[in-house]
Amino acid sequence: MNITRKYTPNGFENSKKSPIKVYLKRASSVESIHRVHAVVSDKKGRVLMKAGNPDYETFIRSALKPFQAIPFLSSGAAEKISCGEKGIAIACASHSGTTEHARESFKILWNSNIDIDKLQCPLPQGKSSKLEHNCSGKHAAFLSTCKKMNWSIENYLKGDHPLQKEIFRLIGDFLNLPSEELFAVRDDCGAPTLKLKLSQMAFLYANLSSSDNAELEQICRAMTSHPNLISGEGRFDTEIISRAHGQLISKSGAEGIQCLSRIGEGIGVAIKVEDGSKRAKQAVALDLIKQLEWMTPIALQELEEKVLMVSPGVELEVNGKLDFQEN
Repeated sequence: MNITRKYTPNGFENSKKSPIKVYLKRASSVESIHRVHAVVSDKKGRVLMKAGNPDYETFIRSALKPFQAIPFLSSGAAEKISCGEKGIAIACASHSGTTEHARESFKILWNSNIDIDKLQCPLPQGKSSKLEHNCSGKHAAFLSTCKKMNWSIENYLKGDHPLQKEIFRLIGDFLNLPSEELFAVRDDCGAPTLKLKLSQMAFLYANLSSSDNAELEQICRAMTSHPNLISGEGRFDTEIISRAHGQLISKSGAEGIQCLSRIGEGIGVAIKVEDGSKRAKQAVALDLIKQLEWMTPIALQELEEKVLMVSPGVELEVNGKLDFQEN
C-alpha cells in the first residue's frame, strides 16, 4: 500500500484551520474525499498542534476502554484474581475474537466466580459465545469489579450503576469537570461511552502514557507487553504497538476515532474522520506518527504495507499536516 502526501506551503489548503483531507484515487482520478480533524495535547491539557477543529465534539467510543479499566485495578479486583498483565490488556481490548482473546476474558470470569451468561455484550453474528465479542474483556473486567465491590452484576451497564458512576467520576476528575456535565450514551456493546472534544481525548491519552498515575501506568505496561491482545494479529493497534517496541499506545474507536500516545512523554493525539472512514483515520494516524517522528520511516513503511490494504491501482493521498497552536 502506498500513501502519498501533498502539503501546501502552510500545510493546509488555503487555511490553517482546514482539516486534513484524505483522497482515495483510482488511477489519477479522485474517487472519495475524507475530512479529518486531529489534535495533539500535553498532560496539562494544552493544545500543542492541530489540524482542523480541536474542539470538534464526538463520541470517544472504544478509545475510552483504557480508562474504563481503571476501577478494575483501583478496586483491587484485578489483584484479587491475580489476572496479571494479560487480564488488564484484554480489559482494554477491541479484539478479534480469537481463542486466545476469548480465553483471557474467560479467565477473568472464572477467577471471579462469575458465570459467562452474566456478560451483557452482544453475541457476535456467526459466533457461539459472547466471549468472542470484541468487548468481552471490558465486560468481564466490569463484572469482576462489581463482584469485588459488592455491586449488582445484573445491571452493570446502566448509567446510574455505581461502576459507571465511578468511571464518569474518574473521567471528570481528569478533565476537571463535574461528572454530571459529561454526556454519556449507549455504545454498540451496551456500555456507556462519552461525547468529548477531540482536545479532551488527546488530553486523556497524554495522561495515559505520562506515568503520573499508578493505574494508568499499569494499563500502559499491560498494553505494550501484550499488543496481540489489544486488537489482533495484522490489526492496526496491535501492529502499531508491536512495531513501536513498547513506545507507543494506539487505541481505535468506531466511526473514525483513533487515539495515540508516546510512553513517558505526556503527549496524546486524537483523530476523528468526519465520515467515520477507517482507512482515512489509519492513513492519517501513520502520517502524524511520521510528522511527530515517533517511529522510523522503515517501520512506518512496513506498517503501511501491513495494515492499509486497498485494491490494485488505488492509492490514498494525505493532504495537510499538523500546525502549531496559536496563543
